[in-house]
Amino acid sequence: MARLSMVLPLIAALAAAPAAAQDDGDTTKVEPVLDTGSRVVQSDVAPDGTYVRETSGDWQVKCLKDPAGAERCQLYQLLLDANGNSVAEANIFRLKDSGQVMAGATIVVPLETLLTEGLTLSVDNGNAKRYNFSFCTPIGCFARLGFTQADVDAFKRGATGTILIVPALAPNQPVAVSMSLAGFTKGFDLITPIEGPKQ
Repeated sequence: MARLSMVLPLIAALAAAPAAAQDDGDTTKVEPVLDTGSRVVQSDVAPDGTYVRETSGDWQVKCLKDPAGAERCQLYQLLLDANGNSVAEANIFRLKDSGQVMAGATIVVPLETLLTEGLTLSVDNGNAKRYNFSFCTPIGCFARLGFTQADVDAFKRGATGTILIVPALAPNQPVAVSMSLAGFTKGFDLITPIEGPKQ
């Protein structure tokens, strides 16, 4: 209680300081005693060094500069379920000199996914392909996909990709996640191919 009784008079004195100076006939400008703050500009660069260079339809062109200053980009989309909940992330990149594989993707799904069932991907209800999961980290489980020219062409022609995953706790209730292909063609052409694994 004694500490509070010392603080309150100090607050009152600080609040009254500008008025006291003016009462003495001082016509000079009195600076306010309270700091009104200054605007903090948020950086467009994420903590991991990535940044969104531009947007193409429902895709973001996300980039990262390597130590040499070269820009490496990929297409990114946050994937939602039928209820609008974020379920997965899709990152698609172009490859060069990698045999029949023209592009690659990393799909990240929740940890409680039944990994033995893999991940199934189809475009506009066409023929589906199943892919294995590669590894898991505390943020989710990763599937690393390789796309042929036919796969890429299907993405460019298509409207919607569908990713099917199976929850470990409900193996009889697979979850379908939509991947919009709006803007895919333009976005894909905006990213520079990178060296890929030899096939």
